[in-house]
Amino acid sequence: MTPEMVAQVRRFNRTVTQRIGVLNENFLASDRSLGQNRLLWEIGPEGRDIRSLRSRLDLDSGYISRLLRALEDSGLIVIEPNPADGRVRTARLTEAGCLELASLDSRSDDAAAAILAPLNAHQRDRLVTAMAEVERLMIASTVEVRECDPCDPDARMCLQTYYSELRKRFRGGYDPAVSPVADDEMTRPAGFLLVASLHGEPVGCGALIFCADNVGLVKRMWVAPALRGLGLGRRLLFELEDRGRRDSVRLMRLETRDELREAMGMYRTSGYREVDPFNDEPYADHWFEKALRV
Repeated sequence: MTPEMVAQVRRFNRTVTQRIGVLNENFLASDRSLGQNRLLWEIGPEGRDIRSLRSRLDLDSGYISRLLRALEDSGLIVIEPNPADGRVRTARLTEAGCLELASLDSRSDDAAAAILAPLNAHQRDRLVTAMAEVERLMIASTVEVRECDPCDPDARMCLQTYYSELRKRFRGGYDPAVSPVADDEMTRPAGFLLVASLHGEPVGCGALIFCADNVGLVKRMWVAPALRGLGLGRRLLFELEDRGRRDSVRLMRLETRDELREAMGMYRTSGYREVDPFNDEPYADHWFEKALRV
C-alpha cells in the first residue's frame, strides 16, 4: 500500500463519521452512545449470545461488559443463561428495549434518507452502489486467515461444507473417500491447512500438500457462498503460495473440474497455466501449475 492510499482512507473515515452524525454527543437523538445503540441493534428481537457479540463487533470484553451493563441498568435488556448451554450468557431485549429498537430504526431510516435527499436520482444510484462496494471490501478486509489443525471444529466445518457442495455440483456426485486427503497430509511437516474466519465464524479454507521435487499440491479450496466475489479465494491461494515458498516450494500444482468454472477463471488470472494431467485424480478434468519466483 502507498501513503496516498492510507491518506485517502483517513479522509474517507473523517467524512463518513461527520456526515452520519457519530460525532454528535447524542447520536440519533438518543441519550446513549453509538456503542450502546449498535448493541441494541445486534441483540435484536431474537437475542444474541454475548460471546457472539464480542466476536461480531471485535470489542474488548471489558468494554462490551460495560455497554451491556448500561443497557441492563436502563431496563432495555436482560442477560440470562442460554437454555441450551447454561455456561453461555444471552442478552435479550425487554419490552422497553423492543420499543426503543423500533424507534432507533425509524430515526436511522430518517438519517439515511437525509443523506440521499440532496442528491439527484443519478447521484443516489452512484452513492448507494459505491456504498455496497465499500461494504463488501470492508468485510473482505475483516477476514482473518490462519493455519489450522484439520481436526479443529472450524476446519471440519469448512471441509464438510466443501464436500456437501461438491456432491451437489458434480455430475454423478462426490465422495471424499474416492479421493482422500488424510488429516496428516494437511498437517506439518507434510503440509498445512488454512482456514479463513469472519467475526469468529469459518468462511473458507485451502490446503497445501508438500510433494517431491519441491512441488506443492493445492487441495480443498472452498469459500462460503456469501463471501464469493470478495477476492477471498484468491487471497487464500496467494497465502498458500507465500507460505509454500517459505517451505522451499518452487512449483504449485492443482486440479479441478468443468463444473467449477469460476475457480478455473481465478486460477488462470492468478498465473496458473493448464498442463497435461500429472496425476490420476478421479474427479479432475483440468490440471494447472504455476512456477513460484524465488
